[in-house]
Parts: sequence; C-alpha cells; structure tokens
Amino acid sequence: MDFIYKFPVVKGVQAGKEYYIAMVPLNMLTKLFPSNEDEFVLPEYRAQRKLNEARIPVISKYILENRDSYVFSALAASIDGKYKFMPSGLNNDTGMLEVSMDSKFLINDGQHRKSAILEALREDESLGDETISIVFYADKGLERSQQIFTDLNKNAVKTSNSIAELYDSRDEMAVMTRNVIWNIEFLNLYTDKEKDILGKFSSSLFTLNTFYTANKLIVGRNIGKNAEAFLNEYWSHIVKNMQQWQELQNKEITKVDLRENYIATQSIVIQALGRVGNYFYVHSDVNMDEYIERLGNINWNRNSKTWLMRAIGKNGRIITNKKATLLIGNIIKIEMGIPLSQEELDAEESHKKIV
Repeated sequence: MDFIYKFPVVKGVQAGKEYYIAMVPLNMLTKLFPSNEDEFVLPEYRAQRKLNEARIPVISKYILENRDSYVFSALAASIDGKYKFMPSGLNNDTGMLEVSMDSKFLINDGQHRKSAILEALREDESLGDETISIVFYADKGLERSQQIFTDLNKNAVKTSNSIAELYDSRDEMAVMTRNVIWNIEFLNLYTDKEKDILGKFSSSLFTLNTFYTANKLIVGRNIGKNAEAFLNEYWSHIVKNMQQWQELQNKEITKVDLRENYIATQSIVIQALGRVGNYFYVHSDVNMDEYIERLGNINWNRNSKTWLMRAIGKNGRIITNKKATLLIGNIIKIEMGIPLSQEELDAEESHKKIV
C-alpha cells in the first residue's frame, strides 16, 4: 500500500470479528464518502436504503442551530479494499489502522447524518475540525453489508418492512420471498422492494412485504425443504391465470385502469391468495394447476356486488382486516371448487347477515 489513510483506532471484537473505532474530522467525510452513487443502483444491489433528501436539511439545521450542544451517534462503514491494523507497543487493542487510498468506504449506517454534516460544512467551515466516530468493519461483500444495515436498523430508526426483508439473509422466509419475486418476471417488474405503501401514481403494483406476508400464510411454520420451489410454482400459476395481470402484460389495460377499476392487485387480495395457497401447500397431492386455471373466471371489478363487505366497505374503501382476507379467500376457493373449512363456512354465515 503506497498511499494510505492512517486512523488512530481502538480495536474491538463482536461475534468473533474485529472492528475498529476511529475519531474522524468532519472535513474528512467528503474524501472518505465522495458521492451518493448508490442512489442510481437498484435496491437489491446496494447496501443501504435510498437517501431521503427531505431529511438532510432538517438534520443540517439541527447542527447549525445547536453548535454548542448537537450530538451524533457513530457512523458505521465497511472497508472495501486493503487495510491493516498496526497495534501500538503498549496495547494490542489500540494502534493505527492503515487503509489503502484505493479502498472504498461503504456506509452501513448513517448516510443521512453524513450528508447533513456535509451540507452544514458548506455553511460553517469551522465544523471541519470537529470529529465524529466511525466504526469500521471489513467488507465481506454485498450480502454481509446488507445484513449489517438490517441488524443496525431493526431496533433503531424504523425502516420499511420491505427493505428489511430485501436485505435480511437470516430470515428464511425473506430470502425465499425475494428469490420468488426475482424469478417471476411479472412480479419482479411490478413489485416495489423498498416501500410498504405505494402512491397513487407508483410504477409498482405490489410491495415485497405484501408477498412476504402472503408467503407466511402459505407456508405457516412448516418451512420444508421444498417450500421455495412450491412458492415459485404457485405464484407462477397465479400470474398466468389472473386475467387483469395478463391484460396489463399484454398492454390491453393500463396500470391506472387496473388500480381504479379492479381489486386484483390490492394487498388484501394477495393475502387471500396466501390463504388459498396454504391449501395446496398442505394438500400436496392435489393438482394445483387444474384448480388455479379457474382463477380466470373470477370478476375482480371493484363494483361487483361479490366484494361488498368482503373487500369493499360501504364507504367504497378497501377493507384490510383479517376477516376480509378470509372472506375474499372463500370466494377464490368456491370458484376453484376447493372445500371450505368450518371456520370459513361460519364466516360465510356471518357475512350473509350483514349484506
């Protein structure tokens, strides 16, 4: 390493892995983290959530208006490149961290703090000599960086469920769900992998969290070795036989029409399909393809009387409770010719009394 950064650090160990804590002058942040190029990278290929530009001036204002009292927790970053720790003669846990200038520093936690500090520095250069602590980890690839992000944020500032599930490699259902979405072209194209709530004009129709929740309904607590293969097959059949989804794919209908006139992409319907999928998952001897073909016979028009007080309330809004999931699932099962359970039959009797 010919040209290097040198950081006086304290070495620590967590989960058997070394990390290093350094006090870094704020004016060094521009050199260590020169750009926000991750902004233009798909979420599954970066180690952070997308930068929320609206938060930056708020944090920057906090710094500038509280010059004598502002406080920040440490940034966390992975070192992607060559480095070595040189212990001091007195203590093996303190010393100098030497990092090649060719290395990249990837923020795992604190991107908004970092960006706000840089903005504040443009207004008050005297901030440059103040410091912030940075916890450096060895970069072990994208999956490890994503996991660090998830672990640091799960119990801190709430991230969206979708992005947590996108980055979490410990949650088996999260891993399976994102694999299924990636493998099915239609779902991959129209599933937002960062947000839990979609705007009216979103280019997406579903969220990753919606399918994660539905897959938990399908598989339950019994995540067998063939669970992912089943989920791939099941959702592939659903995509193939949902009439309006096919019409969108064939450009016979627009996303606006689909959202405004049909309930076929509503989260509560995906949950209901999860309930139906559980039947096939449990009854592996049943010919799933034969039954799911009948999905095309269902009228998903939101004005259909079928959905009144099942999916659509008297006020015209989508119902999003568990009972709605069950009642919508009942219609799908009845149309497919799947027998209803006693719980489902009882729900039908109760429903007759309110419509």
